[in-house]
Amino acid sequence: MQQADLWYLSRATGVVALVLLTATTFLGVLVAGRAKSKLPSFARADAHRYISVVTVAFVAVHVVTALLDPYVNIGWAAVVTPLTSSYERAGIAIGTVGADVLLAVGISSALRTRLPARAWRAVHWAAYLCWPTAVAHALAMGPDTRFAWARCLLAACAFVVLGGIAWRMAGAVNARSARPRTELEPRRSLLAAISTGDATK
Repeated sequence: MQQADLWYLSRATGVVALVLLTATTFLGVLVAGRAKSKLPSFARADAHRYISVVTVAFVAVHVVTALLDPYVNIGWAAVVTPLTSSYERAGIAIGTVGADVLLAVGISSALRTRLPARAWRAVHWAAYLCWPTAVAHALAMGPDTRFAWARCLLAACAFVVLGGIAWRMAGAVNARSARPRTELEPRRSLLAAISTGDATK
């Protein structure tokens, strides 16, 4: 494989990984919030799981091709340790943080049956850090962001994720306002209702 092939493959897999990460983040918001949809909850959960696996595969190819590209000098240590790359240190460090979180989430998901539910949930919530770090990495590193199509793609990804979060929060607010209150029922904060997903039941 020629140098130019590695360069373009790394860029292409990075773009695809960002799109897939956007999709899995959006589905994660719907699954965690139990949002109403034409698809049953198990179908949304399966789609979220399968897309997550494909996302990890594309991220892995993106990282490996970037490391093998002789045009840049990133270094294998930068895969897991931020601020160790001599090339675009800040941008690579952001990507490293996102990749580390994604790896931790992937490992915890594979070991879910062997982990306490609270520990798994705490690690899984960290997955929401992957999307903003991926966007920040793309803005800091991506040479394609000077093109209109790349900026439109980033805007579309932001619209999907932020729109999903807004939809889930709006559903939580509506459900909370519609729920009858009794003196015996303890009040729960909106944040607690959203985090548990009970507000959208």
